[in-house]
Amino acid sequence: QVQLVESGGGLVQAGGSLRLSCAVSGRTLSSVAMGWFRQAPRKEREFVAGIIASVGITYYARSVRGRFTISGDNAKNTVFLEMNSLNPEDTAVYYCAARGGWSSIYYYNDYEYNDWGQGTQVTVSS
Repeated sequence: QVQLVESGGGLVQAGGSLRLSCAVSGRTLSSVAMGWFRQAPRKEREFVAGIIASVGITYYARSVRGRFTISGDNAKNTVFLEMNSLNPEDTAVYYCAARGGWSSIYYYNDYEYNDWGQGTQVTVSS
């Protein structure tokens, strides 16, 4: 089983930046597909960004494309989400997720992932 631990959340002003980290254990980063999701109060969880590190594929939700960057560090077995130009609509609990084994390239749905972290709160003030 894969264990995921997120960190890096916090309070930031609109226009600011944060970098989230997701430490992966139990599997190597190269053997899983990883994703970041977020859930705002009274809203459903939504896809933010995904990465398949073994083939260098990254993809994003339209709402964050150009502002957020997902990356992976195989040596640290960690996935990052660099978030720039944050706005209050980005306020949410952010979760990283892993899918052990992959046959496709894009996984946009939360039910396609097997393991989840505990989440980290990101709050953007106006």
